[in-house]
Amino acid sequence: MERPAWAPRSIDISVPSVSRIYDFYLGGSHNFEVDREAARRAMEFMPGLPKVMQANRAFMRRAVRFAAEEGVDQFLDIGSGIPTFGNVHEVARSARPGSRVVYVDHDPVAVAHSEAVLDGDDDAAVVAADLLKPREILASPQVRRLIDLNRPVALLLVAILHFVEDADDPYAAVAELSDALAPGSLLVLTHASYEGIPLSAERAGGAVDVYRDIRNPLIMRSREEIARFFKGYDMVEPGLVPMPRWRPEGSPEDEDPYAFSGFAGVGRTA
Repeated sequence: MERPAWAPRSIDISVPSVSRIYDFYLGGSHNFEVDREAARRAMEFMPGLPKVMQANRAFMRRAVRFAAEEGVDQFLDIGSGIPTFGNVHEVARSARPGSRVVYVDHDPVAVAHSEAVLDGDDDAAVVAADLLKPREILASPQVRRLIDLNRPVALLLVAILHFVEDADDPYAAVAELSDALAPGSLLVLTHASYEGIPLSAERAGGAVDVYRDIRNPLIMRSREEIARFFKGYDMVEPGLVPMPRWRPEGSPEDEDPYAFSGFAGVGRTA
């Protein structure tokens, strides 16, 4: 397999990556055949997976605009993935010029492309780090330079927590990050779930098995289990709902049925 010029030498291009699979679902070009093959295998069971990812992105943009309109001008996006048009810093600054953004990801391709996109941007940066190591994220030079934890921050955990197994205690990681935030901060979150998928759990489970096969288990949690991530937050209306139903700009009834696969919500610290 020929290595594209944009691919860092340090990565194994024979191993699928969830960030690059996500990029493929969104119609991006920074993915390899091994990623596309895994995506197509998953789509044999859930053909609407690209619609799910598009709904994730659309929610993220609405939530970022909401945060900016509420006066938040600092954004910490963990599991940010490969940059696409309308990323957090672009959306935030369209509503609140001067907003500062730190992206965090552990995929070398996502980090490399974020660095390229943000080159020369003094108010945005990327950190190569893992959600499960909150102290490393918070102590990073990029966060210390750009994020004032004494003021409200929007913490984005969009389509990442369902890749963390219960054994790794994602609730503890979210709680540690949340404890570092000032009052008035926001938690912006989406999470996959069997609830809302327009397929039987058995059929959808075939797609989940594909992720397990590539050693990136996809953990489908219930709405109640997802709500636990918001402990200590007051939910912003309309609460924890299917992605198209969170402050929609159009009619949710016009959305593809797959867009309702999973939940989205925004919480505010007291």
